[in-house]
Amino acid sequence: MIEKKFSSFDFLVVLLCVLVSVFFLIPLLFVISNAFSDPLLVYRGKVGLLPIGITFNNILEVFKDDSLILGFKNTIFYTVVGTTLQVVLQFSVAYPLSRKDLKFKTFWNFFFSIPMFVSGGMIPTYLVVKGLGLLNTSWAIIIPGCVGLYNVIIIRTYLSTAIPYSLTEAAMLDGCGPIKTFFYVVFPLCKPIFCVMILYGVVGYWNAYFNSIIYTSDDKYWPLQRVLSRMLVKTQSSGSIGSAEYLMRAEGMKYAIILVSSLPLLVMYPFFQKYFEKGMMVGSIKG
Repeated sequence: MIEKKFSSFDFLVVLLCVLVSVFFLIPLLFVISNAFSDPLLVYRGKVGLLPIGITFNNILEVFKDDSLILGFKNTIFYTVVGTTLQVVLQFSVAYPLSRKDLKFKTFWNFFFSIPMFVSGGMIPTYLVVKGLGLLNTSWAIIIPGCVGLYNVIIIRTYLSTAIPYSLTEAAMLDGCGPIKTFFYVVFPLCKPIFCVMILYGVVGYWNAYFNSIIYTSDDKYWPLQRVLSRMLVKTQSSGSIGSAEYLMRAEGMKYAIILVSSLPLLVMYPFFQKYFEKGMMVGSIKG
C-alpha cells in the first residue's frame, strides 16, 4: 500500500478551509455571545466573542411577544406543508423527464426550461394570485414559487445518471407500472437528492419574507421572519427615543432576535450535510 504524503497543496487547501471556517464562525459567535450577555455590557460594546454576565433575559424578552409565537406556528406550517408539496411536485416532474421512453421528451425539456429564463414578473404574478383568491391566505406564501425548475433539473440529472435505466426497465419487465417502479425501485435509491431537496425547501420556507410582504396584509398570516423584522424595527425606533434602560434592552433583544431566527436551521443542517454533499456530487459524474 502506497502511503500518500501530505503535500504543500494539501496544506494550502486545509489552511484555506480553516480561514473560511473562521470567517463564518466569528460573526456567529459574536451574535451568540451578545444574545446571552448582560444588556448593559452589550449596549456599551464590551462583549466580544465570549459572553459576559450570562443571562437568558434577552431570549425570554423576545418570546414575551404573542405575535412571535404565532409567527413560529405559521412558519412551521409553511415549512412542513410547503416543503412536502415542493418535493412531491418536483419529483413528479423530474422523474418523467429523466426517462428515455418519454414521448416528446425534447419538447417537454424545452417547455419546462422556458420559465427559467422568461417570467411574467412581479405584477403579473400578483394579479394571478389575486385572481385565484389567494391574497391574505396561507397558500399565498406556499404556492407561488413552489416548484423550482432549477431543482427539477438537478433531480432529473441525478435520476438519469445515478440510477441505471436498465434497473427500471427490469422492474417493468417484471410487471411493475411506472408509478410502482418509482416508489419501489427508484425512490429508495434517491435518498441523497431527496434530503437535498428537503433542505432546500426548509431553508426557503423558513426564510420566507418577500411573499408575505406582497400577498399578505393581515398579520395573522405573517411568517416568523416578517414578525421578527417588525419587532426589530419597532425596538430600534422606540429605543432611539426611549430611556437608557430601554436602549440597553433593545440592544440585547436585537441579537436575541437574530439567534432565534437562525438557530433551527443551524441545528438542522449538520444532520443533512452528508446527504447534501453526496446528492450534489453523484449526479455530476456519469459512469
